[in-house]
Amino acid sequence: MAMDRTQLLFKTLVECYIRDGQPVGSKALVREAELCLSSATVRNILAALEDRGLLASPHASAGRVPTQLGYRLFVDRLLTVEPLAHQSVERLQQELNQDLSARDLVAKASQFLSEITQHTGLVMVPRRDLVEVRHIEFLPLGGTRVLVILVFGSNDVQNQIIQTARPYSDTELTQAGNYLSHRFAGRSLGAIADELIRAMQADKATMDSLMQAALDMATKTFEATPGGDYVLSGEANLLGMAESQGMGRLRELFEAFNSKRDILHLLEGCQRSDGVELYIGAESGINPFEELSVVTAPYEANGRVLGRLAVIGPTRMAYQRIIPLVEVTAKILSSALNP
Repeated sequence: MAMDRTQLLFKTLVECYIRDGQPVGSKALVREAELCLSSATVRNILAALEDRGLLASPHASAGRVPTQLGYRLFVDRLLTVEPLAHQSVERLQQELNQDLSARDLVAKASQFLSEITQHTGLVMVPRRDLVEVRHIEFLPLGGTRVLVILVFGSNDVQNQIIQTARPYSDTELTQAGNYLSHRFAGRSLGAIADELIRAMQADKATMDSLMQAALDMATKTFEATPGGDYVLSGEANLLGMAESQGMGRLRELFEAFNSKRDILHLLEGCQRSDGVELYIGAESGINPFEELSVVTAPYEANGRVLGRLAVIGPTRMAYQRIIPLVEVTAKILSSALNP
């Protein structure tokens, strides 16, 4: 369905502002939209759009800019998405290959998103409780300290030190590792934990020493397994915010990145979504992000969502390019993580 002149003017204004970063006046808008309308008619239309909360005038007689509500209308109803360039797809497929570990894949995806968009790229580290385990090994470090080596199906290896309930011999640790590897290879940490919890609820008197050792090792391992995390690239691309919002807001932004809690809460909140999600300004619920937008999509392996990746940048971002970029990157990362 063809757009009416009000929609066309509004769409053109948003596109001009995204491109140039300057408030758009009525004369420039008529020229860009290629409409045979008088400046007075255009001003009346823009005034009506401003009354609806879609546009704002930063200064008197300085043209208009889209509001958060205006961006949302533009993205939801008027956006023309640009397909990702074939060269970018090929490069991404070459960089995100299955020979890399999950951590390296996440880092490369984050760097790629930042480099291509000139904004900030963020990729959550795959959730450990959903990644398949290939091998579990325990090595004694002395006393009750044990080194745990977890080999995941995503070519990722995690080492961590746990404190056990009592000292274990080399033989006990080897047997416990072999038992868990044989019993649970190909299962996720979450599935393993569920079954071990059921075992703990059974009659402990029926457990042999091997099962008790394996249960102790596994329980301590799950307790020590780190929670959510992400890899961030291109934070410096947000330094331009200091000019318009001051160093105080920029400091708040970097504190939000460092604490990670609010950002992970936002991304985990849309884990069940199977497509691109977009948060514009205050929609994210993160105070320092009031002038930023977050474009995010899930990546998965074996049919399970392992995390999300995102581009974070000013609300004046090129949504028509960034939305398909985020979507394609998520799909290629998913492909690389599938064995």
